[in-house]
Amino acid sequence: MNRKIATINALEILDSRGNPTIRVFVSLDNGIKASASVPSGASTGEHEAVELRDGDKRRYDGKGMLKAVDSVNAVIAPQLLGMDPTHQAEIDQFMIDMSGASNKGKLGANAILGVSMAVARAAAMTADLPLYRYLQGPGMVRIPVPMMNILNGGKHADNSVDFQEFMVMPFGAPSFAEALRYGAETFHALKGILKKKGYATSVGDEGGFAPDLKSNDEACELIIGAIESAGYVPGKDVAIALDPAASSFFENGVYRLGKSGQGDKTSAEMTQLYQAWIDRFPIVSIEDGLDENDWEGFREHTAVLGDRIQVVGDDIYVTNTEFIARGLRDKTTNAVLIKLNQIGTVTETIEAVRLCRNAGWGYVISHRSGETEDTFLADFAVGMGGGQIKTGSACRSERIAKYNRLLEIEAELGRTAVFESPLRPRL
Repeated sequence: MNRKIATINALEILDSRGNPTIRVFVSLDNGIKASASVPSGASTGEHEAVELRDGDKRRYDGKGMLKAVDSVNAVIAPQLLGMDPTHQAEIDQFMIDMSGASNKGKLGANAILGVSMAVARAAAMTADLPLYRYLQGPGMVRIPVPMMNILNGGKHADNSVDFQEFMVMPFGAPSFAEALRYGAETFHALKGILKKKGYATSVGDEGGFAPDLKSNDEACELIIGAIESAGYVPGKDVAIALDPAASSFFENGVYRLGKSGQGDKTSAEMTQLYQAWIDRFPIVSIEDGLDENDWEGFREHTAVLGDRIQVVGDDIYVTNTEFIARGLRDKTTNAVLIKLNQIGTVTETIEAVRLCRNAGWGYVISHRSGETEDTFLADFAVGMGGGQIKTGSACRSERIAKYNRLLEIEAELGRTAVFESPLRPRL
C-alpha cells in the first residue's frame, strides 16, 4: 500500500491572541491530506525548545513566522519526501538532527512540531484509525478529566491577582459529558456572582474571568461560591486546581506577591501559604507553585504537600526527559505538565509521558495560552491515557473545540470509554 509523503508545506496563520503561528500541510501519495496548527505560550519556561519568530518589527511587531514557514518549505520538506509517515520516531529524529541543537533553535521548534503533528495525523488516517487510537494502540481508552480555567491572574490578566490560573476540576462526574456540564455551569454561576459583586466579567487569554479582586484568597472563595451556586459539592463533585506560575513573580531570590499586596515570601513561606489554602479550600492540584529553578524548594514543597495533593511541575521540566529524570531522582514533584510545543516533536512528548507513567507519576496534557482551533491535543490526551487535560475555560472557540472533540470521542466509544479521576476527593 502506498503511503509515502508526497508534499509538505507551511502557512503563517493567527493564533487565539491574534499573533502569528504556523500551520503545516502534509499530503501522501495515496491521496490522504492532513494538517496541524502549532500553539504558542505567554508564560514560558526558560529551557523550552525555541519558537522561531522573524524579529522584523515591520511585521506583527517582530512576531512573524515567515522564518519558521521557510524552515518547513525550504529545509524540512525536501528531506522528508518519500518517507513513510508511520515511521514517526524516525521522522522526528531526522528533523531534530537537521536542527542541530537541543533547543531546536536553528529550524524552530514550531516548524518541527507542525510537521511532526501533521505527519502523525496523516499516518492515523492511512491506518484508518482515529488519531487517539493510533497514538495509543490497543487497550482501554480513558477520557481525561478537564481542568477548566475560570479565573485568571498573573501574566494572563491585567488585575490584582498574583496567581495565573484558578481552575475547577469536575472529577465527581460520571462521564466527560457530565464533567463538562458541571464545569460550564460553575463557570456561568461564577459570572453571575461576579456581576452581583460589581466585578468585571471580561475574560483572559484562556477564557477565565479576570476581575480586579481584593486578594488571591478571594479567587478561591468566589469559586467555592460558584460551585455551590451551580448545585455541586466543593471537593466532592468539583475541586479546585491552581497554577500560580510562580516564576512570573520570583525575583532576586524571593516570591513577590506585589499585585495582591501580600509582600515577599521565601520558598518555605510559599509552601506554608499553599498548605493553609489546602486546609481552607478543596484544592487537589498545584502547578508551578515555585520558580522553575527552585529545585530544592520544590523538593521540600513536595515533601510537605505531596501526600495531600498533586504537585505538578511545568516550567521546571518543560516536557524534557532529562529534567523529568532529575525530578524523579530528587522527588521534586509527583506530576508533570505535558506540552507538545515545549519539546517540539510528538515522539519526544510521548517519551516524556512514558517516563512519568513508568514512575507512577501523574501527568496533565496541556494547551498553551495562544491556541488554535486544532483538536490534536484532545486526541493526544486520550491516546496518552493519563486522565487529565488542561485546555482552558468554558468559553472561547479555540478551547471549546478541544472539549467538543472529547465529547465526540466519548460518544464514539460508548460504554467502552473510561472516565475516572486519578485524584482523590477533598471534602
